[in-house]
Amino acid sequence: MKLRRLLVAALLISCCFVANASQVHLGPRPFWLVEDMDAGPLKDRLQSCQVGKMKPTEFSIGHRGAPLQFPEHTRESYVAAARMGAGILECDVAFTRDRELVCRHAQNDLHTTTNIVTIPELNAKCTQPFVPADPERGTEAQAECRTSDITLKEFKSLEGKMDAFNPDATTPEEYLDGTAGWRTDLYSSRGTLLTHQESIELFRMLGVKFTPELKTPVVDMPFEGDYSQQDYARQMIQDYIDAGVKPKDVWPQSFLLDDVLFWVNEMPRFGRQAVFLDQEPLTKDNSSLARVENLAAQGVNILAPALWKMLTLDDRQQIVPSEYAENARAAGLDLIAWTVERSGPLADGGGWYHQTITEAIDNDGDVFNVIDVLAREVGVIGIFSDWPATTTYYANCMGLAGR
Repeated sequence: MKLRRLLVAALLISCCFVANASQVHLGPRPFWLVEDMDAGPLKDRLQSCQVGKMKPTEFSIGHRGAPLQFPEHTRESYVAAARMGAGILECDVAFTRDRELVCRHAQNDLHTTTNIVTIPELNAKCTQPFVPADPERGTEAQAECRTSDITLKEFKSLEGKMDAFNPDATTPEEYLDGTAGWRTDLYSSRGTLLTHQESIELFRMLGVKFTPELKTPVVDMPFEGDYSQQDYARQMIQDYIDAGVKPKDVWPQSFLLDDVLFWVNEMPRFGRQAVFLDQEPLTKDNSSLARVENLAAQGVNILAPALWKMLTLDDRQQIVPSEYAENARAAGLDLIAWTVERSGPLADGGGWYHQTITEAIDNDGDVFNVIDVLAREVGVIGIFSDWPATTTYYANCMGLAGR
């Protein structure tokens, strides 16, 4: 009887969890950003938005969840992103020492995204265990902890935190500090780490789709002599096959073209939506029509560069599509942009993510101008965001929520 009551309670909690997650809650930020915009037609339209009930949209992609305020790649971050209407969530995929797949932005970021340096037995296993700063010698604190340094069981014992560190730390506890002032530690008291398979289960329960990124290893491959890059790429897709996820609901990503072509040629049902994360320098050759046509000829259908590569300024200092973006569309490629709301306050030009349009960025509300050009003029099919509520609001107000 006790077991039955527990099962019923668990079912009720699960049902309520799913129902709550499927309801879009934007919070005040999108409206605050609209008020911060310069006067103009876009501001007027966003201010007059009369959408009765905001809908989740695949146009809004949760970049690592919602890491503007939640520890990235944690259960809590993913749930927050889904509640903000992100229709697709991202698990960046790395592997542990025992070759299990987990959600981490990089194979070597555990020292800045978890509490590993404060756990002596695990810190000792790090590629570079914590070394305190030495003010007399002028040296900063050091650490490098990789997912491949520890087992899955050890990984699951860690707690997620905001991605940051204190270079002046003299203790492991001090090293965990350093969160940027425009982010927050308000929600860092609970950061539940997930395996890749657990992320699939969670995303399915949340009713969202999947965009896993195969992170480029920092260790030599084949790992330990017999775990190849192709083994790694195949394993990530196999998790979706084993879970019964439809290929049309998955957008696998990689910065390595060879990974994308492996999926295209060896696992074609998933390769059709494989995303090539293009980080090549913005040169004339790399922006050329010939290059993107060559990518398309090899089977690449979706290109995802940093948003600044797709934007430039015209003679009137207005944001417009770049030659790169125009050539990619001419080659028949779909485009995805990354990442809005990752640069902090935009009053000083928007930082790295806005480097080609700095002169047109001078307030936080300009994020909507960027989103608007990407959506209407570049024609991207989705935008990664560190706070998906903003992109969700735009998509609903502009009639893109059905995407």
